[in-house]
Amino acid sequence: MKLIIQIPCFNEAQSLPQTVADLPEQVPGIDGIETLVIDDGSTDDTVEVARRLGVDHVVQHRQNMGLARAFQTGLDTALRLGADIIVNTDADNQYPGRYIPQLVAPVLAGTADIVIANRQIDNIEHFSPFKKLLQKLGSWTVRTVSGTDVPDAVSGFRAYSRDTALRLNILTNFSYTLDTIIQAGKQGLIIQSIPVETNGPIRPSRLQRSMGHFIKAQASTIVRLYAFYEPLRTFTYIALPFILTGLALWGRFFYAYLNNASNQFIQSVTIGTGLLLVGLFIFLFGVQADITSKHRQMTQETLYRLKKLELAQKESSAD
Repeated sequence: MKLIIQIPCFNEAQSLPQTVADLPEQVPGIDGIETLVIDDGSTDDTVEVARRLGVDHVVQHRQNMGLARAFQTGLDTALRLGADIIVNTDADNQYPGRYIPQLVAPVLAGTADIVIANRQIDNIEHFSPFKKLLQKLGSWTVRTVSGTDVPDAVSGFRAYSRDTALRLNILTNFSYTLDTIIQAGKQGLIIQSIPVETNGPIRPSRLQRSMGHFIKAQASTIVRLYAFYEPLRTFTYIALPFILTGLALWGRFFYAYLNNASNQFIQSVTIGTGLLLVGLFIFLFGVQADITSKHRQMTQETLYRLKKLELAQKESSAD
């Protein structure tokens, strides 16, 4: 069993030594542990520091492409390197490496496809009450949308099985955390969580420019992914107000007609018909999107099988 610990980095020359030093040298049930640094276009000495620290593998983006792309590059690289389990951790040493054995244990036992560290938001002292509330609200929203039971949806400290990593394709540019949970929920993958403590911050978050930016980015990600995986339901929700209002106006007209006052409400027929047509068109868009979604599912399964076949061929040729 090979474990690869991947660390996405952007200008992490100062914090990377502490993060790497905290990683375990042995994990029960694991034969070999390798480290992988994904440099996302850093302008400092991140790559040089990683190599001096003896990191096993370093891959680089020529320019900063964002955390989500760096994460996907890490998954793809780790799979090519023969990883059976992939652990993702942050380069700012937020997550203590001592929890990695607990993180990979359910994957090793075959009881989970993904294990996500639960930072226990209430216990993080440097989080304001407002931020704690937003974190809880965001995690609740993700649980509702994805049909999973993840208490800390934005935690980046995670373990993935090889098969799960083959199935994941990051669709957003901002962050992979919500994307992977929603994908996993829609694909029926098993997610577990373990409680962890976190280290104190050593620098401001680079992903969260401001609270407003973070809320906007995460909310748009959730809405976009929900519409992507549940198009018919999404378009039905949008169509319903138009259809119900149109029916109400038609009902108003027929009520007036039965009471011999229909001429006073002829505009109800016109407006109601227009609203009904708008709602019907939106619903039909949803039907078309749902058909497209089924084709996407087949494409996703084909891509998974191709990735699996490609890795199997590489492993057989290496032997």
